[in-house]
Amino acid sequence: MGRAHEGTRGRPPKAVAGWGRDETEEERADRRWNELLQEVRVAQTGGQVLLAFLLGAAFAPRFEELTTPEVHLYVLTVMLGAASTGALIGPVTLHRFVTGRRLKPETVDLASILTVIGLFLLLCTVTCAMLLITLLVLQSGTAYWLVLGLFVWFVLCWFALPLYALWRQRHSRRPDGDADRGGDGDGNGDEAGGAGRDPLARPADPGS
Repeated sequence: MGRAHEGTRGRPPKAVAGWGRDETEEERADRRWNELLQEVRVAQTGGQVLLAFLLGAAFAPRFEELTTPEVHLYVLTVMLGAASTGALIGPVTLHRFVTGRRLKPETVDLASILTVIGLFLLLCTVTCAMLLITLLVLQSGTAYWLVLGLFVWFVLCWFALPLYALWRQRHSRRPDGDADRGGDGDGNGDEAGGAGRDPLARPADPGS
């Protein structure tokens, strides 16, 4: 037993079994960073293609047919697209400036915030672009209703669904499960009491 403790001395503690993956905080940050990069690549592709289309639209022959409000809408759409691109590229520059300074967990958190902001700006860009195109093609108030339905659909897919998943996870937990099943206040109840504990609660480290 003594050799076992000496062999692990100086190493970062691993997560205890029952707490999901067996990984250190640094390993978890690396995994989250790699997953975030995959997500950002998908969003960047859509945002950059849309921004390139918007920038080229100003040189199209029909651009002169736009009314003054439509020109203002076009400028707003381009600004939103550029802002979205900046937010989605932000995690790359953030990582480059702080790499090697042992700030990977904080970097992942900040990059996640930038990604969410970029997705929201991308949603606004797509909505304004669709409104501009439908107004130019339909020349009627039907365009507003079509774009409103599209906006609601994007909100449901991008934001409402993950928020519903979080809400469902939070409300599926049984509060005070140990007290209901006879466990003591420290969570050291019998086997039946342990069955009612929060499955996401970190167990005590048996080596401490």
